[in-house]
Amino acid sequence: MFRSEYADVPAVELPIHEAVLGHAAEFGDRPALIDGTDGTTLTYEQVDRFHRRIAAALADAGVRKGDVLALHSPNTVAFPTAFYAATRAGATVTTVHPLATPEEFAKQLKDSAARWIVTVSPLLEAARRAAELAGGVQEIFVCDSAPGHRSLIDLLGSTAPEPDVAIDPAEDVAALPYSSGTTGIPKGVMLTHRQIATNLAQLEPAVTAGPDDRILAVLPFFHIYGLTALMNAPLRHGATVVVLPRFDLETFLAAIETHRITGLYVAPPIVLALAKHPAVARYDLSSLKYVISAAAPLDAQLAAACARRLGLPPVGQAYGMTELSPGTHVVPLDAMHQAPPGTVGRLIAGTEMRIVSLDEPGKDLGVGESGEILIRGPQIMKGYLGRPDATAAMIDTDGWLHTGDVGHVDADGWLFVVDRVKELIKYKGFQVAPAELEALLLTHPGIADAAVIGVYNEDNNEVPHAYVVRQPTATDLTESEVMMHVAERVAPYKRVRQVTFVDGVPRAASGKILRRELRELRELRELRELRELREKS
Repeated sequence: MFRSEYADVPAVELPIHEAVLGHAAEFGDRPALIDGTDGTTLTYEQVDRFHRRIAAALADAGVRKGDVLALHSPNTVAFPTAFYAATRAGATVTTVHPLATPEEFAKQLKDSAARWIVTVSPLLEAARRAAELAGGVQEIFVCDSAPGHRSLIDLLGSTAPEPDVAIDPAEDVAALPYSSGTTGIPKGVMLTHRQIATNLAQLEPAVTAGPDDRILAVLPFFHIYGLTALMNAPLRHGATVVVLPRFDLETFLAAIETHRITGLYVAPPIVLALAKHPAVARYDLSSLKYVISAAAPLDAQLAAACARRLGLPPVGQAYGMTELSPGTHVVPLDAMHQAPPGTVGRLIAGTEMRIVSLDEPGKDLGVGESGEILIRGPQIMKGYLGRPDATAAMIDTDGWLHTGDVGHVDADGWLFVVDRVKELIKYKGFQVAPAELEALLLTHPGIADAAVIGVYNEDNNEVPHAYVVRQPTATDLTESEVMMHVAERVAPYKRVRQVTFVDGVPRAASGKILRRELRELRELRELRELRELREKS
């Protein structure tokens, strides 16, 4: 068993809105949220006052403890206010991907039994259609304005009394994000007030923040990484959060320059852009003090290239998952120069870990041995909503959560994640990690992005198949060149055996590669080829 070197932290027995905004009065007129596109600013005093007024209006509208409110919005300065207002009114917030189709949205509404929706006017038609399909939705509010719908600005004018809801932080669910669905049907992850708030306290010794910090929120708040690292954590400590609705490289770089951003929490595709894109050289990014990447594997060479280009300490990584509220590991800000390349960090406070054998389930492994990562700590989810069997399959009777990730620990406690258990390619009995091959492919100057999946060849052997995005300057890059680039640098069993050139790699909002979509793409192509062959014969 591996334990954190940090002292345990007591559980935070507070509703999440109190855990985050409990000290808002101390920060008063300091900017809490700034719209990175138009400069709209909310101070800490305003965020505190506004969320209380909106909570009163929601309660007056009929929102009761235990209700589920669906927050369906890109990043805006209104998002945190809506979130904390809903939890103060006693509701559970289920966060919805802004690009979800009405049918996908309806499934989440139905599964979560959501009765209320907060959205934005550009997404209103999708929200209306989803509500019709799901049934049971009482009212749809909008963050901005739309005819026939009450807006958050309207709710600010409420004279109703502020709700006084008795919340049990240990049992009551604050957030109900849905897992990405990369390996199965999306499931509602029940995260209590105590689990989310305690995870913030667990992260504090390693990743400090304060009123002088300016954080750029480009990763989505609806994802647990953005909700924690870009919303809850900085607002808990008086930092300023500059909000962007989506990632556009030029807008992103301009926001860093204009707002003198000090810290970036990103996913690997953004690190890739910072390391390779020529536009980066046109902006003054000297205010940056650190970059942390999470949500998907980051190659050590790519991280180093990004740090060199920006003149920063090595890019740090963090590790976790939605079911873990989400954090378990991070490279501490004061140890970025000491962290070995490629590590996702050390255990945060109050967290335990085991590495168990893939071949002999339950057998614990030691330093340097790769196996499945198991986690135990106060941040482990309450469970999957309405899916006790899935919960039991994820969390064993001793409280260990089985992450499905493969990794090993070095003698100094640094964790290295190799790949997903279910995504490992088994070529003639040898295990091949797609993440390793993807990182290697990205070192080729003609490759802009890449993903690797396992497919079965005519001999029924599972082999690595690479999906490659060419750089605009490398339109003549060939399949054989790609395969040779890998073959010269890996053992024979790890070689890429098939290559398909694509316009883009499908990714979740977190940056995680959606390998399932690549498999579906391949199946469709095979069906089309089979149909054409039959037509010819």
